[in-house]
Amino acid sequence: MHDTETGHVTGTKDKDYNLIWFTEACLSNALRLETYIEDAQREGDSELADFFRRAQAESRKGAEQGKAMLSARLKR
Repeated sequence: MHDTETGHVTGTKDKDYNLIWFTEACLSNALRLETYIEDAQREGDSELADFFRRAQAESRKGAEQGKAMLSARLKR
């Protein structure tokens, strides 16, 4: 655990940086999963494609929640 970094290096407080990182990670994951879905479909594996679709939906949900929280916090 890093007890000293509170934005001195990044210019962004850890908690805000973490929220930005989380949102970006969810968005990237949703995008990557699109490729995984296509790969599974190409192989005729609908079970795996459905699994990746559910995971993608959760990533999108996390991204939407992260964006909403960022928006509210940036207005402060």
